[in-house]
Amino acid sequence: MKPVFSSSFHPHFYPPLPLLRRPRWPRMSLSATHHSDQNKTKLVVIMGATGAGKSRLSIDLSAHFPRSQIINSDKMQLYSGLEITTNKIPMEEREGVPHFLLGDFDSIDADVAPSQFRSTAGFVVAESASRGGLPVVVGGSNSFIHALLVDAFDPGVDVFASESCSVSHALRYDCCFIWVDVAWSVLRDYLCQRVDEMLDSGMLEELAQFYDPSKQGIRVGLRKAIGVPEFDKYFSKYPPWETVENGLVPPPGNSDTAERREAYEEAVRDIKDNTYRLAKRQTGKIMKLRAAGWDLTRIDATAAFLAAMMMVKKKKDESHSRDVWEREVVGPSVKVVEKFLNG
Repeated sequence: MKPVFSSSFHPHFYPPLPLLRRPRWPRMSLSATHHSDQNKTKLVVIMGATGAGKSRLSIDLSAHFPRSQIINSDKMQLYSGLEITTNKIPMEEREGVPHFLLGDFDSIDADVAPSQFRSTAGFVVAESASRGGLPVVVGGSNSFIHALLVDAFDPGVDVFASESCSVSHALRYDCCFIWVDVAWSVLRDYLCQRVDEMLDSGMLEELAQFYDPSKQGIRVGLRKAIGVPEFDKYFSKYPPWETVENGLVPPPGNSDTAERREAYEEAVRDIKDNTYRLAKRQTGKIMKLRAAGWDLTRIDATAAFLAAMMMVKKKKDESHSRDVWEREVVGPSVKVVEKFLNG
């Protein structure tokens, strides 16, 4: 089944998405494909584990580089729906910066392959650059980033599948890589806090509306999003339409049974654990890209995250945490991009 674009898709901008059959990408030698960086499109790539602040940084950078056009490379955020669960940046927080491939696919029942992303995102990059924009690729899917950037991409090989698979350092764009990193102990605590905040913002109600017992166990497309399988298990025991008149399931309260409260808490624990495992896998892939010769500039956001978490814990004014974020993350990133663009 082919994913289709939602009503937010601009037909004058994107090409049609290719079918889910494997395209034949040409195999080219490095000597035939490695052009001078001066002849390549300049591209900023913001990488990092889930929750590391990539989207926030992309918006902050756009204030310094007004030509920025953000291209999403997060697998789950490609699809429309589950805005809270997939943690899409809300429209009101985008500061008017153009975003592409963010919630643009209607289908939730088919996966977008890396080769498809390469084709579609590659077109967006070219179109953005041709109009004088600065393409900024943002997202946590390193398999998508790899597919988009390498000069010669083989869709039949998953370079992250094993240690024996090699990653090419020959890229088809002139890339500026910013890797937003956070110390593991801090990131784990933050991810737990973020899940709680997402639940407070309506994640459970969103998943209750998405729940479909006829598709339980089907894990393709948006159904792979963390939160869906965990709460599918919960809803199979406590169906939404059997508990509340409006068809939603609120977080368990004092009137709920101990069994239901435990089932809910188990789902939340699983979401937190699976989110942290995802962050671990993503960082492992980034380390493999770096070891292959990709020139990644690591930006340590640990201090900024500690300040933000302390702000929430002690209910302090956010100005201090914002200052730390600007000093530790935004400022160094701006310098990196300025040097890249002026070099």
